[in-house]
Amino acid sequence: MSSAQYTSVPSADLDGISGNIFVPGSEENDDTLDEPVSTTLMRDAKAVGSKFFHVLIPRDGSLLLKDWDLWGPLILCTILAIILQGHSSDGKHDGGPEFAQVFVIIWLGAGVVTLNSKLLNGKLSFFQSICVLGYCILPLTASAIIVKILAFALKKGLVKFIVDFIIVFISFAWSMIAAVCFLKSTNNPGKALISTYPVGLFYFIIAWLVISQP
Repeated sequence: MSSAQYTSVPSADLDGISGNIFVPGSEENDDTLDEPVSTTLMRDAKAVGSKFFHVLIPRDGSLLLKDWDLWGPLILCTILAIILQGHSSDGKHDGGPEFAQVFVIIWLGAGVVTLNSKLLNGKLSFFQSICVLGYCILPLTASAIIVKILAFALKKGLVKFIVDFIIVFISFAWSMIAAVCFLKSTNNPGKALISTYPVGLFYFIIAWLVISQP
C-alpha cells in the first residue's frame, strides 16, 4: 500500500485579499449602538418635533419622505382616538368611533393613497404614506382638542356648530395643504389632481369624525 504524497504549498501573502467590511454611512461618529438611551430618545424627540414644525409651516417635503418614522403618527392617532372614542360617562356607546377604528382608518387611508399613487406611476411607499398622512393630521388633532374643550364652554346649538365648523374647516385645509406640499414630488406630474383626490377624501373623513364627535 503506497503512502499518500503531500506536496507542501508555500504560504501566500494574504495582504492582497485581506480587508475590512465597510458599510456606507456606518462611520464611527454615526454609531448609535453604544449611546445612552436618553440620548437616543432625545434625538428621536427632536426629529419628531422637527417634522411637526414642517407640518405647521409646510415647506419642502423631503424630510418626511426620506427620513420617515411612525412615532409622530402613533402619538397623534392615539390622542385622536382617545378624544373621538364613542363612550359617554355612564359607559354606554354614544355613536362615536371606537378606539381601534381610528387606527384602522389611518392605515386603510394610507393603503389607498399608496395604491392610487402606484397605479398612477407615482413614487410613494406605504410607510412614507403613513408618515406623511399621520403627521399631517396634526391640525385636525388640534381642532379635535379645541372642539372637545368648547363642548364644556358652549351649549349645543347653531352657534357651537358654526364655531366648530370654522375650526375644523381651517384644520382640514391646513392638513390638505401640508400633505399636498409633501407628496407633490412623488406624484405623476400629469395626474396631480387624481393623485390628490384620495388624500382629500381621507382628511374629509377625519374632519367629519371631529366635527360630529359627541
